[in-house]
Amino acid sequence: MATGDVKQFNVYLPVELIKQVKFRAVESGMSLSALVAEALHAYLDDDRNRGQDPAGEPGEEG
Repeated sequence: MATGDVKQFNVYLPVELIKQVKFRAVESGMSLSALVAEALHAYLDDDRNRGQDPAGEPGEEG
């Protein structure tokens, strides 16, 4: 996981999704926090690359 300030962030997810994420974290040798952070970074980077901000609003093109 990236260095720097961290804070606990609770979310509610479907039980099956939680099982899959935990399994993937163990399988990849990552902590659950690191895996989720990496997934969120990838999601947000993908949105930016498609011209949208994280809230789903179209980005400014220029």
